[in-house]
Amino acid sequence: MDKQQLIEKTTETLRPFETSNLMTTFQNLSLHQIFTHPAVLITIVSVLFYGIIKRSTPVLLTLFFLIAMIVFMRYAMPPPGQELSLSSIGPFIGFGVVIGGVIIYFSMIKS
Repeated sequence: MDKQQLIEKTTETLRPFETSNLMTTFQNLSLHQIFTHPAVLITIVSVLFYGIIKRSTPVLLTLFFLIAMIVFMRYAMPPPGQELSLSSIGPFIGFGVVIGGVIIYFSMIKS
C-alpha cells in the first residue's frame, strides 16, 4: 500500500468524525437514544460513582456539564440547514446562564 492509498483510507475512516457530521448526529439523536446506549451509561455511572465516593466537586461538576451539554445541544441547536434566529438565541442564553451559574456557585462560592 503506497502513501497516497494510506492517506485516502485514513481520510475515509475519519470522515464520520468531522465536526459537521458529529453535530448532525448529535442533533438528530433523541435523549432516549443517548441515555440508553450502554457506553454512555457505563461512563456516567462510573464517573458518578467515583465523584460520590471521593466527594470530588470538580468530577461532579464535569459530569453535570457533560449531561447539560447533551441536553443543550439537543434542544437549543437549530436543525441542520437553519440559521440562528433571534428567538432561538433565548435557549442559548438560558442554558449558558444556568450551566455557568451552577459551576461558578459550586466551584467558587460554596467552596
